[in-house]
Amino acid sequence: MIRFFITCSFFLLSNILYSQQEFAWVYFKDKKNVEYFINNPELILTDLSISKKQSKGIPIDYNDVPIDNDYIDILTDIVDLTILATSKWLNCVYVESEIDLLSSLNELNFVDRVEFANKSLNPNRSFNADLNFSKKFNSFDESIEYGSTRNQIEMLNLDFLHDQEFTGKGVNIAVIDAGFVNVNTMTSFSRLRESDGIKYTYDFVLDSEHIYNYQGNSHGTKVLSTIAGFKEDEYFGTAPDASFYLFRTEDVSSETPVEECYWVEAVEVADSLGVDLINTSLGYKGYDNLNYSHTEDDMDGYSTFITRGANIAYEKGIILINSAGNSSFNGVIAPADSPGVLSVGAVNLEGVYASFSSQGSDIQPVIKPDIVAQGFQSKVININDDIVSNSGTSFSSPILAGAIACLVQAFPRLSVNEIMNLVRESSSQFNNPDYYIGYGIPDFSKAYDLALELSLDDFLVFPIPTHDYINIISQWNVENYNLEIIDLRGKLLYSKSINNPRTSILINEFSNGIYILKFSYEINGKIHSIIKKIVKK
Repeated sequence: MIRFFITCSFFLLSNILYSQQEFAWVYFKDKKNVEYFINNPELILTDLSISKKQSKGIPIDYNDVPIDNDYIDILTDIVDLTILATSKWLNCVYVESEIDLLSSLNELNFVDRVEFANKSLNPNRSFNADLNFSKKFNSFDESIEYGSTRNQIEMLNLDFLHDQEFTGKGVNIAVIDAGFVNVNTMTSFSRLRESDGIKYTYDFVLDSEHIYNYQGNSHGTKVLSTIAGFKEDEYFGTAPDASFYLFRTEDVSSETPVEECYWVEAVEVADSLGVDLINTSLGYKGYDNLNYSHTEDDMDGYSTFITRGANIAYEKGIILINSAGNSSFNGVIAPADSPGVLSVGAVNLEGVYASFSSQGSDIQPVIKPDIVAQGFQSKVININDDIVSNSGTSFSSPILAGAIACLVQAFPRLSVNEIMNLVRESSSQFNNPDYYIGYGIPDFSKAYDLALELSLDDFLVFPIPTHDYINIISQWNVENYNLEIIDLRGKLLYSKSINNPRTSILINEFSNGIYILKFSYEINGKIHSIIKKIVKK
């Protein structure tokens, strides 16, 4: 049916005036089969992603639905037009073609608008920004031998969480960067590989699953090392037991807006795979073609393509940690300007502002940077397996990303906003933030204590109603508790001691009806009991 647009509406193909080659986003007006996909989420999301959204009350909605394939096919069939990237969240494609052809795409009745990367071609550029976005935030066994990383870990009091055996286990982290050379062979990542800790890899620049060859530089290898690197008695990453998803979106051979598109694609894939947290030690403001570059006013938390994608990722329940940038007073870079991103600045070994770290301004809707960590002479591991010192917010960001992953492991049910606020509130100058180091240096021992004060249910049980099974997640990561299932007549049907904060119980042999769940556990010598109801249909 939709093919008739090519002949009826798309008259321009037979009469194109060739002109300068340009890049643009083509936004579509709608999507098809939205209700069908929302009612059958397993067609578009992994089980892990669906489970995560259910457990945190995050709706599966219009943004999760793929772009309509017919629209893609029509554009693909057009001579001299190349699709370089897509975004289901923003319902658009990023394309390259002649200016006249791109402008004429506005005449297709399924196209909402064409927005050129060259800002001089968009005199009336506009989009549907969520201008109330920032209003969704509240005000705001044995000791480990850390070796060379002791300062950057103990500055955050992260050793407290490590001593509680919170080292990122069970937390899914995506690292979006420029290249991960030798991660598949270096001894510093042996612990990660042996635990099957690398779950997925993809190179969006080359459209390939192979990311370990030398493609531009090894920046991502160093970034990953600050979280996942491990050398006994010499080096300890901030969350070495987490699971990792590695994405390459940065092409260091040039600086163009397509990299923003690759990043949004990567975040959409990460969300579909159920990732909890993303670290990005990249950012965008200036481009090789100055007409494409962002202005100071564009760093307002809503305007750039990549920042708009970040704002949706926040709504999807992903904790985004991003380097603030190394441009000092020239300001934070996108997407670190987003109120939904924890932007990370840099301090030196003594916790003093590092002169290169990007500063915030009144242009951003919230305080930027949000927080800081050691970014001057941070200890990283290079592609030769050597421990070296490097400086930049590229490294303070992942150091903190790993620390936050440990906090997420300790409190798996807390929302993105709750985690972000706990980290801010624990920081050294929470009551007096500034544009140099934001709220300051987080204290993860204090963040842990603050989390314990939150009044939340101790156990999450879902889905309700259920048919065959129930999932149980302990809010406070209680690993040892007793579960009893009792019918409404008081008969005990099930009793078991459970030694896992996350478990599933089959109840397929139970009759349909209402059942009582009784949880009993001990904390600090005190017995606690929690009662919940479930419905089986």
